[in-house]
Amino acid sequence: MDLRIFTEPQQGASYETLLTVAKASEDLGFDAFFRSDHYLKMGSADGLPGPTDAWITLAGLARETKRIRLGTLMTAGTFRLPGVLAIQVAQVDQMSGGRVELGLGAGWFEEEHKAYGIPFPKEKFPRLEEQLAIVTGLWATETGRTFSFDGTYYQLTDSPALPKPAQRKVPILIGGHGAKRTPRLTARYADEFNLPFASIEDTEAQFARVRAAAEAVGREADDLVYSNALIVCVGKDDAEVARRAAAIGREVAELKVNGLAGSPDEVVDKIGRYGAVGASRIYLQVMDLDDLDHLELISSQVQSQLN
Repeated sequence: MDLRIFTEPQQGASYETLLTVAKASEDLGFDAFFRSDHYLKMGSADGLPGPTDAWITLAGLARETKRIRLGTLMTAGTFRLPGVLAIQVAQVDQMSGGRVELGLGAGWFEEEHKAYGIPFPKEKFPRLEEQLAIVTGLWATETGRTFSFDGTYYQLTDSPALPKPAQRKVPILIGGHGAKRTPRLTARYADEFNLPFASIEDTEAQFARVRAAAEAVGREADDLVYSNALIVCVGKDDAEVARRAAAIGREVAELKVNGLAGSPDEVVDKIGRYGAVGASRIYLQVMDLDDLDHLELISSQVQSQLN
């Protein structure tokens, strides 16, 4: 079971804070550092000092880390033109020596679009499908040849399809709870399917839909990585769990139902139950980015048992 650290910087984090967490994640043996792609806080957080851009952040981290994978859950398709996104991701992949992964979603948070003057189209999902075709098509085009695309929402004419990523193929992540379109897009374009904040029962059902969609297009279902994103709150004892829950404005009982919370043994047990329904990777949503002792505890007493 791979454990990855997943952050939500729109809730309040500077680049320096993210760098500290990424370096700690690397030093503690986690597989990757991922971040959300949002420009506006949610809930009661103050969001200070303000938003950071996902791909600018990852470009910086690419030069200041050595081993961990870097990526997004999920880049909002509404924020970037697909040709520009292909260039950005390829460049950051080169800067990292081939450690980047692209999670790409349709975009959903209308308020942040209004706050920063970003168009929020109605046809988000069909746009996402064209974006996936373009980004993957540009990267797959042989050097010296051109790429063209004539879609409903995007048109590219004789693109040189440059630059190329350092990796032969940048892993693509698609995720979500949709019962039909999401599995279909995953089967066609993704290397990994991610289900965020879902119960074990819902995870089993959605993984089955994705597996069926893969097989329907002639793909081996086991070619895909299946993963979950879950909030994490671990403590050596009940008091420490309660303190960490209070620091992020959550209740312990609710976190135990909806996330990974409790003692290391409790969390290992629950991760094992996700593994039993097909998950091989967990993105640990860490909300208190100043609590590096939390990461150390997860590394030494949760990750060590899983390994």
